[in-house]
Amino acid sequence: MLKSYRKALVFVLLTLSISWGIAALYFALGGEWVAGGLKALSFGFVYMWLPALVAIAVQKGIYREPIAKPLGISFRLNLWFLAAWFLPPAIAIASLLISLAFPGISFSADASAFAERIAYYLRGAPPEQLETVKSQLAAIPMWVFFISSLIQGLLAGATINTLFAFGEELGWRGFLFKELAPLGFWKAQALIGLIWGIWHAPLILKGHNYPQHPVLGVPMMCLFCLLFSPIIGYIRLRSGSVLAAAIMHGTLNGTAGLSLFFLKGGNDLTVGLTGAAGFIAMALVNLLIYLWGKPGKV
Repeated sequence: MLKSYRKALVFVLLTLSISWGIAALYFALGGEWVAGGLKALSFGFVYMWLPALVAIAVQKGIYREPIAKPLGISFRLNLWFLAAWFLPPAIAIASLLISLAFPGISFSADASAFAERIAYYLRGAPPEQLETVKSQLAAIPMWVFFISSLIQGLLAGATINTLFAFGEELGWRGFLFKELAPLGFWKAQALIGLIWGIWHAPLILKGHNYPQHPVLGVPMMCLFCLLFSPIIGYIRLRSGSVLAAAIMHGTLNGTAGLSLFFLKGGNDLTVGLTGAAGFIAMALVNLLIYLWGKPGKV
């Protein structure tokens, strides 16, 4: 059986070793992981594109096989591209509503609670940047800021964020999606999700997504990826294109912050798309796919 998945194993070992090695070198040389920082943004772009580069190297360089069609590179648009675009903010808003049912979490239309949360996620950023964010939040009503953030997230998700996310998706939902397909939809997506989560470890340990709990954040990120993998994998399957998966991934990154609006209380393990509330929202979407999606029959 291991022989049947040799290409996948080669890809995973190369991707993890190269990605973690480059991350270790970056941080050893004094590289910082500050949200919005130019160095972090540049490193993040490189890190996100490593799975794609390894996938191309394995597919074309080692096994001498074509890239475009086998890895799902298709620009033929269909309605599933719209689902890829609009489902992430829907999940984020659902997790926001679920958070309000948790003990110690309350609704707050005041920008102060959100400003404090954002300031914590932007810790390490220049003081003037933090003050700019706080002043912007204080200048406009939260509902207006929420709607503008939604629009900006959707636009970024389908443009610049897709360019970033395509690097990951060509590896996860392109190469691994093809190689692990014989396992069946659910087993394949679970394995891809676990690998995907583990791949994030160096960034999580530096405070990405879980700045308050960087160590515990590693298994939390693995759980997040396990839950999101079938959803984005289903979009990849139905759309027939890894580009739709990249749009969904990019839009997720662009609209995830919506899940933190209007919330007072909680921490990075409970609220937000990558917290317990987000896990519940994604679990419900997975249940819908299981009951009515019939991915195994596509």
